[in-house]
Amino acid sequence: MADTQTATPTPTRSGIGPDELAELRAAGSEIRILDVRTPGEFETVHIRGSYNIPLDKLGEHASEIDHEIILVCQSGNRATRAEEILEKNGVEGLRVLRGGMASWIGAGQPVERGANRISLERQVRIAAGTLVAIGAVLALVVNPLWALLPLFVGSGLVFAGVTDTCGMAMVLAKLPYNRATTCSVDSALDALKSR
Repeated sequence: MADTQTATPTPTRSGIGPDELAELRAAGSEIRILDVRTPGEFETVHIRGSYNIPLDKLGEHASEIDHEIILVCQSGNRATRAEEILEKNGVEGLRVLRGGMASWIGAGQPVERGANRISLERQVRIAAGTLVAIGAVLALVVNPLWALLPLFVGSGLVFAGVTDTCGMAMVLAKLPYNRATTCSVDSALDALKSR
């Protein structure tokens, strides 16, 4: 019988667990925490004292970040991509919070909460499921060519799984719902640059 495994993010070279990060913070370490989720996700819940620069904006500001930081996202996958982007720009000493915010909250660590929003991962599942259902119904009722819509969405999900790049998530991240007004990339960069 096969073992059942829970979904875990891709392991990174420089991960840190929630308890270890909490210990470093409690010891007074001057750790900077960069959350690369969308501003809407960040506004909903984030680690106290963390800064938000969404992954889709990080590339254009990567050269402005010049010292060690802990990278955070929802599960660890976007933070791993952020690590790759920053390493290509010469930033050293990066670490990814293993399991992301999900593991931080699961470990009972303190967070700042705001308005409740649907996470980007859930938005992708809702949008993909809706498109597949609509395409299937239209293929049965209107015209069989509508079956191309579920085929396209399914192919996109396979591509996202293989490449760890989700085009639907990139599009959804740009919607006003996911762009909170409290996100200031310039303020976050200033805080990340000052020691």
